[in-house]
Amino acid sequence: MSKGATTPHPGEDATRSYYDSGDVDAFYGTVWGGDDIHTGIYLHEQEPIGDASRRTVERLADRLAGSLGPDRSVLDLGSGYGGTARYLAERFGCRVVALNLSAAQNERHRRTNAERGLDDLIEVVTGSFHEVPFADSHFDAVCSLEALCHSTDRSRALSEAVRVLKPGGTLAFTDVMADEDTPSEVLRPAVSRLGVDELATVTFYRRRLAELGLQDVVFDDHSEQLVNHYDRLTEETGKREAQLRDIISQDYVDHLLANLPLWADASRRRQLRWGILGGHRPR
Repeated sequence: MSKGATTPHPGEDATRSYYDSGDVDAFYGTVWGGDDIHTGIYLHEQEPIGDASRRTVERLADRLAGSLGPDRSVLDLGSGYGGTARYLAERFGCRVVALNLSAAQNERHRRTNAERGLDDLIEVVTGSFHEVPFADSHFDAVCSLEALCHSTDRSRALSEAVRVLKPGGTLAFTDVMADEDTPSEVLRPAVSRLGVDELATVTFYRRRLAELGLQDVVFDDHSEQLVNHYDRLTEETGKREAQLRDIISQDYVDHLLANLPLWADASRRRQLRWGILGGHRPR
């Protein structure tokens, strides 16, 4: 590691508090499955959310496959409960560093790793993707799944991701983004739950990755998945409302029931984009 503690980046305290919340933990565990908490790639409309979310992890891992193996390492930015880290460690036999702000999520992540016999391959680090605590050119691959949407400085986060990537290494990430023609204020009622004022766009990410010197920058567009994903979340939350009200606060349930349909509506209006972005650092 090359960096010590730094001053929290703007917005990180809100993100940390959100994911340290018992309400959020119980919601993701009950509705989403509690392991992979990402936008899903669905084979059919009623597929379980957790199964579709795992498919997203698999597709992203396919993008990293040329850079990973038993003697390689990967950094997972915003690693959540660790589903991606465990999948990568099991599939490739690689070492994984899982960097995440939430101490509560990280504690659960470590317990699950130990239960599955993976704690020798996965190091869970509490920290920020705005100040990655590792040296330049440290990792063979870097990934992230729907974490950058929480950032108030995505340019800095991408710069850090590329900084710690070895020459020849691969960066791949997913994010929920705004459509290029959608004003930020239109989406603000929905995105307020993320602790930010606006989402990035595909154009922003592609431009920034090119500025950082990445080659073969591509965007695998899966925006068509968003309508079904947010419809499924809205449906499952409604079906499990009574159960959720027994285990999380009434205010949080009310907020979910009001907020999730906003995401579904924005998806239906094609105001959102989603998919897998990334590229390679030149040798």
